[in-house]
Amino acid sequence: MITTSSSVTIETPARQEFFDLTEQLSEFVRGSGIVDGIAIAYTAHTSCCVILQEESEDTTYYGTQLLLQDTLNVFAKIAPPTRHENQYLHPGPIHIRNAAELRDEHPSWGLNTDGHIISSVLGRSETIPVHGGAPVLGEFGRVYFGDLDSVRARVRTVWFQVIGG
Repeated sequence: MITTSSSVTIETPARQEFFDLTEQLSEFVRGSGIVDGIAIAYTAHTSCCVILQEESEDTTYYGTQLLLQDTLNVFAKIAPPTRHENQYLHPGPIHIRNAAELRDEHPSWGLNTDGHIISSVLGRSETIPVHGGAPVLGEFGRVYFGDLDSVRARVRTVWFQVIGG
């Protein structure tokens, strides 16, 4: 049994956005030498997600694929974008105080509750079979990282791991 891991960093804008990581994951799997096993794509960021979805060639003016924008639009009905304090219970005054004092964060950066809710529904990882030295994604499957925190631009990390032989 062989296990290997790597990570990619992504600079994200101050809006909810998805990034196609299919080629990076496929290249990592090929370079691992593992022929059969599983590949994992994971992010530790609690307002982000990793999903498998079909590619939608058409995009919004921002470059967001339409199917992924449709996903954001549906979730905006379930967890409306956070626009002001006290719209949601989180973040409360203790969280805002601690974020400012311990992490030097601006209070407005706490207006990301919708991103946390959507992340918890979509999930922060995907496990993909590896067969013949490549991820099994089907004809249209793609691996996407989504930053659902729209309050500020960030640098995010996605971890890849392959286990097998």
